[in-house]
Amino acid sequence: MKSSLVRALYYAVLLLVPLCAAGVALFSGAPPVAGGDAVMHAAHAAEPVAQLGGGNPAQKRWICPMHPHIAQDHPGTCPICGMDLVEADGGHEAGGVQVDPAMQQRLGVRLARVESRRLAREVHTYGTVVVDEASVRAVSPKIEGWLSRLYVRAVGQHVAAGQLLYEIYSPELVQRQREYIELLQRRDQLLESLSDRSGQNAQVAASLARERLRMRDKFAYADVGAATLAEIERTHRTVDRVPVFATRSGYVTQIGAREGAFVTPVTPLLTLADNATVWIDIALYPDQLEWVREGDAVTVRFPRSGHPPLTGRLRFASPTLDPLSRTARARLEVRNTDGLLRPGEFADVVIAAEPRTALAVPRSSVIRTGTGERVMLARDGGHFMPVPVETGIESGGYVEIVDGLQEDAEVAASGQFLLDAAASLDDAAHRMQSAP
Repeated sequence: MKSSLVRALYYAVLLLVPLCAAGVALFSGAPPVAGGDAVMHAAHAAEPVAQLGGGNPAQKRWICPMHPHIAQDHPGTCPICGMDLVEADGGHEAGGVQVDPAMQQRLGVRLARVESRRLAREVHTYGTVVVDEASVRAVSPKIEGWLSRLYVRAVGQHVAAGQLLYEIYSPELVQRQREYIELLQRRDQLLESLSDRSGQNAQVAASLARERLRMRDKFAYADVGAATLAEIERTHRTVDRVPVFATRSGYVTQIGAREGAFVTPVTPLLTLADNATVWIDIALYPDQLEWVREGDAVTVRFPRSGHPPLTGRLRFASPTLDPLSRTARARLEVRNTDGLLRPGEFADVVIAAEPRTALAVPRSSVIRTGTGERVMLARDGGHFMPVPVETGIESGGYVEIVDGLQEDAEVAASGQFLLDAAASLDDAAHRMQSAP
């Protein structure tokens, strides 16, 4: 009922407007106006234009000769090309909007300065934690014989330095022990029978000592430890199953023999890898190779693992492409002293390619549309105007500005979409007012 009454009053006003206009024209001597035109003119006169701001058409304006959309109400220079602004005949600041400080605060408008920053093209790919091939060591017997006991049970088992690896029975090694025991017995008998240890007797004793050192070196080359030699010297008895101990720490990556097997110096018993250093094997696709160079900064993240990000420099592993995956391989060497990184683990890799210094603005300040990209440039007096820009690479939350802005200019980093919409509406309203 209420809406019907309002609608009736609205149509009554529309009917009265042309009558009033005709009466005014009659008494003033002006020519009468047609009913439809009178309605339109009256509607424009009675309806205010909703704006956040805007320029006065009669106010003087200064614009850039190269960029006409750059306009302000006082002389200055263009923030894009640096040219001096020239005085225009007057008119509306196309595409601009004026917002007072209080309204800026309510809209959440935040400004950011156009600054020179160190940027790089972010190349995203993946990586895999692999064994550092330089740390891989093969464990082989130094003499032929039978593998009596193997204390390493499975691949992946950790081995500490000094840990017992295996026991070997070697007839040749037993014979060397017998010869060594005979040498020790001759030395002891000679030292007991000699009352005078000078002259020829001293030379014989020195010769036996040198022979003993040579035989000890041979035992060391055959992986016979100092504890085993000490037991032989103390008991003067042979050790048939000679124990062999690990000389370094690592984890087992391969087992080449089992207990009871006949082994020779060319038989790889075990393969140990040190996990103190690992490689991040990085895959690079053909379209990424034109950007990436050896020595570029690399950031590696391990999603859902809790590991902190790792940084380093890129090193190429192979100049050729893999025939199956069609990717090139690069690597990053990483210290793994805490042992948190495990071979086979996947990682997200970001390579900072083509690093350079360029003008940049926050990524949030760039408005991307189907016709191009623009920013809301902040001017004096709370004026904002949309400025088309040409962007480049994106890095670390910033976008490179190739063309369209000068250094130290300010743009809206938040609330820019509201300002852009208000400027579009304001410009459309002024075009409607200036239309015949």
